[in-house]
Amino acid sequence: MKKDFNLQLSPEQAYDPQLFQETILKKAGIPIDSTDVVARQVKRSIDARGRKVKINVQAELFIKEKAPSLIDHIPTYQNVSSKDPILIVGAGPAGLFAALRAIELGVRPIILERGKDVRARRRDLAAITKHHLVNPDSNYCFGEGGAGTYSDGKLYTRSKKRGDVRRIMEILVAHGATEEILVDAHPHIGTNKLPKLVADLRTTILDAGGEIHFDCRVDDFILEGNEIKGVITQHQEKIKGLGVILATGHSARDIFHLLHHKKITIEAKPFALGVRIEHSQNLIDRIQYHCEVDRGPYLPASAYSLVTQTSYKGKQRGVFSFCMCPGGYIVPAATAPGELVVNGMSPSRRDSKFANSGIVVSVELEDLPAYQHFGPLAAMEFQAEVERKAWELGGKTQVAPAQRMIDFVTKKNSSTLLDTSYQPGLASVEMREVLPDFIAERLAMAFKAFGQKMKGYYTNESQLIGVESRTSSPVRIPRDRESFEHVQIKRLYPCGEGAGYAGGIVSAAMDGERCAEKLIETYRRKVN
Repeated sequence: MKKDFNLQLSPEQAYDPQLFQETILKKAGIPIDSTDVVARQVKRSIDARGRKVKINVQAELFIKEKAPSLIDHIPTYQNVSSKDPILIVGAGPAGLFAALRAIELGVRPIILERGKDVRARRRDLAAITKHHLVNPDSNYCFGEGGAGTYSDGKLYTRSKKRGDVRRIMEILVAHGATEEILVDAHPHIGTNKLPKLVADLRTTILDAGGEIHFDCRVDDFILEGNEIKGVITQHQEKIKGLGVILATGHSARDIFHLLHHKKITIEAKPFALGVRIEHSQNLIDRIQYHCEVDRGPYLPASAYSLVTQTSYKGKQRGVFSFCMCPGGYIVPAATAPGELVVNGMSPSRRDSKFANSGIVVSVELEDLPAYQHFGPLAAMEFQAEVERKAWELGGKTQVAPAQRMIDFVTKKNSSTLLDTSYQPGLASVEMREVLPDFIAERLAMAFKAFGQKMKGYYTNESQLIGVESRTSSPVRIPRDRESFEHVQIKRLYPCGEGAGYAGGIVSAAMDGERCAEKLIETYRRKVN
């Protein structure tokens, strides 16, 4: 027999397995020492709106029967070593899930990744932090798993139009993620667990006869008329296939330049730019959970989501939190020497003493009149110029410019900075020298507004660290709405964040699957 429950529990009841078991048995009127019952949570969310934090839980109780798996379906991966190939440029979430879906559909994926595998990639990440050396092919954005491998590993998405979120989650669980990601309303994996998961995805692809080539940057396309036949790598190797899925991520500027040089249609795209703001996690917990000292042993590190509208010179623009990382770290995310970019990540336990979030301003193309001569690369060139200025003012290393929050708003230099999770170090800089006026003024307005929404958020015990500029792609590679094929070049399938069609691990994975489906549906039929 199975019974379903909708419960509102205390943190202890929700997060202590034994206490949860006892609580649900009492609700069911069953002795707590019963041995032929199984209780489990299937959905869980935190409600911190009241003075006491409550946890909303959907639960199942199985009496004298075995609980079925939370995973409804695990795909079958056939051997495709002798099948027709498709080329996938990039081994981020979009590329990896495109490859897995291709295998399901009986096609051999060949992934070409400019960076290194997750293990070898770590040495290049250490070189950025310790020696301020940026390898343009292997860094926090490029390499196996893409930018998502060394991130918070958030899996929450509102993008459900082009794929099955549950299916992506179940594939991740089958490759090492815990079943908790199927339960929590805002699931995450954590940067400490993502590398092994990514390596397990690679193993599945290789075991099924797919190919993954690392240190294999695509430098050119093989075009015949309006069709792409293949690619040319940095080693001058020509590789051909049924079609090309372009899943290079939002930071592959060389690919955007290549597309533009080849006169392949691309478009400038609005994006967002700002800073990382870092508070102590304890302060954010006290604000969000209404606690006087700390959050206690059961509640997870608290997050926040903030948004406001600002008016500057007659133009309305949104300012919002982006990729908030509770209990996390700020990391150097530059992809080339001579630029300074920061991003956030969290381990699975989110146990750092710091909380950080991007606070970014929406940038519309009309905000960039001085860059219009760059055509479709206008927003990208603006983005790059801000990153170069941050690098210069930080001291031309990966030391990041920083300023305390109230000092920034009141236009005062920060005589001292706070402790930070950003390991390359901070330099006290007037951030208005780094940021364009229309960004800086809107941030100053937003910080005051956020202080009204979250009492205690607006404080000089927090600091701006800059710049947070890789929020999304500043370029869109247009594709047909139905076929997903590029509007000009046949057999080319722009995919994921880099093409402007995703914004995170799950949405990129879903987009990768759909691109693989569309390519195979269209072109395998014509070839076989």
